[in-house]
Amino acid sequence: MKLGHYELGVPVFLAPLAGVTDKAFRETVCAVGGEYVWTEMISDKALTYQNSRTLDMLDLRGEAEPRIVQIFGSDPETMARAAQLAIDCSANVIDINMGCPAPKIVKNGEGSALLKDLSRAQAIASAVVKAVNVPVTVKIRLGWNDDEIVAIELAKSLESVGVQMLTVHARTREQFYSGHADWEWIGRVKKEVSIPVIGNGDIFNPEDAGRLIEQTGCDGVMIGRGALGNPWLIPRTQHFLKYGILMSAPPMEERMEVALQHFDRILRYKGERIGLNEMRKHAVWYIKGVKKAAQLRDEIMHSESAEEMRSVLSRILEGIE
Repeated sequence: MKLGHYELGVPVFLAPLAGVTDKAFRETVCAVGGEYVWTEMISDKALTYQNSRTLDMLDLRGEAEPRIVQIFGSDPETMARAAQLAIDCSANVIDINMGCPAPKIVKNGEGSALLKDLSRAQAIASAVVKAVNVPVTVKIRLGWNDDEIVAIELAKSLESVGVQMLTVHARTREQFYSGHADWEWIGRVKKEVSIPVIGNGDIFNPEDAGRLIEQTGCDGVMIGRGALGNPWLIPRTQHFLKYGILMSAPPMEERMEVALQHFDRILRYKGERIGLNEMRKHAVWYIKGVKKAAQLRDEIMHSESAEEMRSVLSRILEGIE
């Protein structure tokens, strides 16, 4: 598929995940062979206020194109300004979040709240499209709940104002991340619009992605929770979709080596105090399925220095655990 002037083939995107897809994780995914990554979702207000932490989230230096930045908000003018600022920080694509189900986001009329206000959703997309000269994409959910499915209506509305790609997370806001993604709706949306549609929801191995594309005809996939502690899932899925061949999962040695490299990146960008806290969740994800995982989780959560964290991961690497 094409996005602006970018030829993406059948893309496998790393989903924007708050508190997860920071620069260190994006670099880790790309280091193991991933190509298409998203930033964490970024507040339009925080960006326009030039909040220092938010500007750090927009550090795209050294990252390959297309550099995709996701923003969220509820005011068209503020979103348009935030999009322009993201372009100034070298973003190549602007994505608008219309799917985040978190209460603190929804209560401000942002994220999934826009599924209940389609005119505002369209106004936001229109304002952003007019404000920038790069592709604008949108990530949506099916609707607020099973009785209020608006995905097709919203998709048509967004296409009409110039949005160039849609990602459909096949759950409602009411579901959050529970239950099963209803892939059938991705296919229905795909049939109603001419722009590329990316399928999202319940992709935990390359075969899932293949089935999703076969069932819905969507143009690519987006992987979120399946990539936690498993950055290889992105390139393995890309390879499977391109060649029809399933690459082996990486051995434990490689998993721990990459975990240590990921930790080094976190420390470089965030320092030891914040970095140690950030790495705890990632380390727990990386050791899933490891022998004595419960004991190791306890050690990880009680690590008080970068050296202690490295020690736990290195012992696994050395085959001591």
